[in-house]
Parts: sequence; C-alpha cells; structure tokens
Amino acid sequence: MRVVLVSTYDLGRQPFGLASPAAWLRRAGFQVTCVDLSREKLDAVLVAEAGLVAFYLPMHTATRLAMPVIARIRASHPILLIAAYGLYAPLNEALLREHGVSIVLGPEAEADLVAAATSLSAIGTVASAFAREHHSSELWRDLAVAASGRVGGPLAPEMVLPRLAFIQPDRTGLPALENYASLQMPDGSRKTVGATDATRGCKHRCRHCPIVPVYDGQFRVVPVDVVMADVRTLVAQGATHISFGDPDFLNGPGHARKLMEALHAEFPSLTYDVIIKVEHLLRHRDLLEPLARTGCLFVTSAVEAVDDEVLAKLDKGHTRAGFVEAATLCRAAGLTLVPTFVAFTPWTTLDGYRDLLDVVEALDLVANVAPVQWGIRLLVTWQSRLLELPDIQAVVGPFDSRSLTFPWRHPDPQVDELQAHAMAIAGAAIHGGRHEVFEAIRSLTRSPHREVTRPPNPRTAIPYLNEPWYC
Repeated sequence: MRVVLVSTYDLGRQPFGLASPAAWLRRAGFQVTCVDLSREKLDAVLVAEAGLVAFYLPMHTATRLAMPVIARIRASHPILLIAAYGLYAPLNEALLREHGVSIVLGPEAEADLVAAATSLSAIGTVASAFAREHHSSELWRDLAVAASGRVGGPLAPEMVLPRLAFIQPDRTGLPALENYASLQMPDGSRKTVGATDATRGCKHRCRHCPIVPVYDGQFRVVPVDVVMADVRTLVAQGATHISFGDPDFLNGPGHARKLMEALHAEFPSLTYDVIIKVEHLLRHRDLLEPLARTGCLFVTSAVEAVDDEVLAKLDKGHTRAGFVEAATLCRAAGLTLVPTFVAFTPWTTLDGYRDLLDVVEALDLVANVAPVQWGIRLLVTWQSRLLELPDIQAVVGPFDSRSLTFPWRHPDPQVDELQAHAMAIAGAAIHGGRHEVFEAIRSLTRSPHREVTRPPNPRTAIPYLNEPWYC
C-alpha cells in the first residue's frame, strides 16, 4: 500500500516532519511518497493510487494552506482515508474533520501512522469493495478508522504523549536542499541549510505558545546518535549549516552539550543555529561559550516584549532586565542573538512600541531583527492559554475558521493602524536593509531618531536565514 505524506509549509526548510514518519512507514514495508507543496505540485495520479494521505501540520500557516487542499482531495476521492498530524492537527480537529480528515494525530505520530496504515492495508480490499457496493464512502472511512484504532477525539489536557524509540529520518524523495532557504552570510556568501530536531516539545508553558495545549510541559529527547545520523545524511546532501528546530535547544542542557561536542568533533567546519529561551540563556550561561566554539552562528530567542507587565501576561519566565543581560552575555561569548517579538498585543501602547524600538536600538540589535518582527500580531488560537485571561476574553471575537484564530481588536484603534502600516513596510522590504526598515517604522511612531550609546564593536551585518517567517 502507498502512503503519501504531504507538507504545505515548514519555514522554507526540508520538512523533518515528513522524513521521520517516512522512515517508520518504510521500515514497516509501506511504499511512501513525500510531497512538499511549498516546492512541488501534488500529482493527482499519485493521490488516486494512495491508500492513505497524511498532512503534516506543524504550524498555523501550514494548517491554513492545507485546508483547501484537503477539501479538494476529499471532493475528488470520497473513499480515500485522509489523516492529519503534527502540532496544529489536534488544535484544529473539528475543522479538519469538517474538511474530510478521518484520523487526527498529534506531533508524536510516527507509530500511530504505522498502525493506521497497517490496519488499513489489512482490511483494504474487502472493506473497500463492500463500501463501494453499498455506495457509502462514509462506511468505508468508518471501517478503516475503527480498524486503525484511531477513532479520534481531542487530546485531553492530562494526556501523556507517547514515548517513541526514535529512528533515523529517511529523506529519500524530498526536494534537494538547494531548493530551500539558505543562510546569508555577512560576506555575501551563502550556506546550504539542513534542518533537524534534537528534542521535541517543551517543558515550559508560555501562555501564548501553541505547543502548550498539546505537550503541556512535556518534552522528548532524540538520542544523540539518531541526530548525528540525520546530520550525516544532510551533510551528504550538501548541507554546510544545520538549523535545529527544537522549541528550546536547552530544555535538556546535558543532552545539548553532548550533541554540540559530537557535532563539532565530526564536522568541525559545520555551523548551526538554535532556539533558546531568555531564561535558559541566563540559567545556562556556562554553555554560551561552548555554543560559539562549536560553530553556533546565532541563537534565536522569543523575547516577545520588553514590558514586564506584558511578559507576565504571556508567562514568559523572563523580564526586561533579563533580556538585556542575555544580550550582553551572548555578545561577550561571541554569539549572535536574534530576538523575535510579538510586537502587537491587546496590551501594546504607542509609548510601549516606541520603547521596544528604543531598547532594541540601545542594545545594538537592529540588524539582528528580521523586518517582519516589527509587525507581528498576537495570535489567539484554539485551546490557547491566553483564553484564561479576562482581558483577552474581553477583546476576542468568535473563532474564525478562515484564519484559525480568535480575532481581536485593540481598544486603541491607533495601535491597530500602526500594526498594519508596520507590517506593510516590513513586507515590502523583506530583503531590504534592516536599519532602513527600522527607521521607516520608527517614523510611523512620530518618534524622532535619538542618539543612543552603542556597545563596543557594533555588528553591522549578521548571518540570517533568507525566509524569516516564524508562525
């Protein structure tokens, strides 16, 4: 039986979320075809020949892009079993089922996909003929889902996600790495990027994070030998830089140290980047120098805000002062810090936005911030912990199935207007000079340029991935 795994968007990177289940399914004896719709088209003949089509939904954008594709496949193939898996699948289960998805799985889906495909293969011929005879596509899907043991239902808050015995991902058939986002270096050269995961989930519960409703503080460590085997494959495909997609590389600091040392020992010229929370940059400051020494070019950190009240609302676990200290520590260690922000929230004020610009400039981090970050608006998704807050409940409207969010308006219309203009500037100049974008956005605030005291040896250019979207 053929299984087709589909990704619609994964930050411009070769999808790890296709390669990992592909390895499990192929090990079980299934024919697997991986299709990345951000880089190639979905072959209608391939779909017609498939016994199972599974969509990988790791994020908001991927899910929005997948919905119309799922609806078209369901309309054309009423008997075909369609599954969805990944972080955003259980968060949008009801809507996915309305579009024709029969099996909804979370992000630890590899074993369940194998179980579904195995059961489907076992009943396939007889049940399909019976369903066709009775002209009932629903009957066929019900039989297939029941046989797979995946009758559905949302993840309960107390649900313990499975602990998988991770194996090496299989990237066979995926588009070549040169078709994906590359790393732009300060000297104008580019590095070919491979993406992998060293851990999954997160042990923190930031209120706005979509990981929390599914993982709820759980995280999983991928063994170093499995990660290194995948890195070898990526290097063989031409990767000269590895981008680790872990929500927080230092959730397991001991594991991280072993991995970074193993990576550097085997591939001393290979560079990499990671994502680390501000509080972990502070708590594990002894790991900053080893990160830089072993080839970490930059650390992305979800700073989100510089207002302590907003940070507390988001339950981020750090403060404005902590961000300033983390930026100083990274600079001293020779690490480039790449902060990301949720610049517009229901608590954002015009003065607060000006303050954000001032703090970033004072820390000499303007060049480190992707233009899109100046216009990012808080997403309130299904089951988000943000809905615990009375002031969020007061501003959100009904859930919108098109945007997959609870839309909200700011109490001050001027803030919403500023956000729209800031995003327009950022979108029009996504590959332009970051200082120019910054000054254009500063002009929107009617805040004149002010002199700031810059740290020693200011950086005028930093390495960055040339597809800087984060949601």
